[in-house]
Amino acid sequence: MLAQSACEVLAAFKAQALTPSSYLAACLDQILRFNPKINAIAAMDIEGAIACATAATQRWQDACPMGPLDGLPIGVKDLQNTKGLLTTHGSIRARGYIPESDMPMVARLRAAGAIILAKTNVPEMGAGGNSRNQVWGATGNPFDANLIAGGSSGGSAAALAANFLPLCTGSDTGGSLRMPAALCGVVGYRPSVDVIAHPTRPLGWSGISVLGPMARTLDDLTLMLDVCQGYDADDPLTEPSVTGRFAELPSTDLKDLRVGFSEDFGSAPVEQSIRETFRARLEVLRPQVKECRAVDLDLGDMDRCFDILRAESFGVAFGEAVAQDPDSFGAHIKDNVALGQTMSLADRGWAHAEQTKILRKFNALMAEFDVIVLPTSPVSPFAWTEPYAEVIDGQKMDIYYRWLALCYRGSLTGGPSITLPCGRDAAGMPFGLQVLGPLRGDESLLCAAKAMEGLFELSEQTTRPLANLERLPHSDVDLKSIVTHPADLSAGPAAPNAALRTAV
Repeated sequence: MLAQSACEVLAAFKAQALTPSSYLAACLDQILRFNPKINAIAAMDIEGAIACATAATQRWQDACPMGPLDGLPIGVKDLQNTKGLLTTHGSIRARGYIPESDMPMVARLRAAGAIILAKTNVPEMGAGGNSRNQVWGATGNPFDANLIAGGSSGGSAAALAANFLPLCTGSDTGGSLRMPAALCGVVGYRPSVDVIAHPTRPLGWSGISVLGPMARTLDDLTLMLDVCQGYDADDPLTEPSVTGRFAELPSTDLKDLRVGFSEDFGSAPVEQSIRETFRARLEVLRPQVKECRAVDLDLGDMDRCFDILRAESFGVAFGEAVAQDPDSFGAHIKDNVALGQTMSLADRGWAHAEQTKILRKFNALMAEFDVIVLPTSPVSPFAWTEPYAEVIDGQKMDIYYRWLALCYRGSLTGGPSITLPCGRDAAGMPFGLQVLGPLRGDESLLCAAKAMEGLFELSEQTTRPLANLERLPHSDVDLKSIVTHPADLSAGPAAPNAALRTAV
């Protein structure tokens, strides 16, 4: 039952072969049995979820579901406000914060009938690609609990791979959706900047950070995306939504696809074993498509551009709070704020101009291709006890997020990108293929990704790998050993002005 897709579960609800109550009970049993091994789940609302499932069960029996996700339990990333449910941001400052309202994306999911069962673990304030913090501890990979699940949506990715939940939310600035999806063998989608309203973004006119869905299959992902997509007046980059925009996408034939590829997105460091796995996946794809050729993705000074755009966002979100109480923040947040303080208005102007040039160069490339494929991660998952990958292919990283360059360089275009599970790497861990599309080309990218998913399902080498939690040993180092300020589960609702800002 738990290995079924969200679409299959909903079909079973409709056929009355399964009830939301019995499905929720199975999810809770899976979480209670196996979450201690990977620590993907943070706060839960078990009592509220049971009540919601009971009501959904009755609605399905009456053939009157309240929406397309009625009775489906989901996980919400712990950076995203959930009414009445602890939202800590992985921060000691918010270990008892209970929001009084949902953020708009969560509200859309709830209105569609989704049951908000759990929050999923993140790095502190979403900073970095390793989901660990002093409130909940670290999230281990469902394929090897000693290794990272990625971040900042690592708890969501791990929960999906572990069959805890059928759908989870994520967000993505520099790969926070795509990286954990790749490392855990699930699907993560970063939509174009106009698709899902993100009114909590500190800089409303900067689209570097977006919200997105995470799932185990493309059909599940587009089901969730169609619910999440939509306009909000407080996000000036969104556009009025079209109901059903992603509900029934047309099929795409692989033989019509023009595919560009790059191993390193303009010479980013990538381990040789990852390059070899990527080349093997290309050999599976190449005979099936119209065209498959190398593309030069050296689009400009992408690293410096991202550094500045990220630093200005972190400075606005956290600068004042860091100045007032630096001891309540970890090194990653303080380093980002400090980096921003070294930059000038001229630097900011340069970065926005450079991002514009990068987009226009990318647009010119996309006139020749339908999609561009590349690896998602430059390395196989490493020990969660290491904050980040410090050396890749002999090159030392100059800042903690530099190892995410394969992802964050793509963020600069503002366009859509998706990570597809595509077998395992040389170390036996999940390998994720990243697929880029043109700005506002979400439908065409998703159609191409669906066709690729169908191809990859045909071979054991490329099909989505499955975690075996029964045989998974606990991490050698206790995943909660780094907790210094555990979540305050006795806290009451917070005052409206108590909300934390977020940069991602």
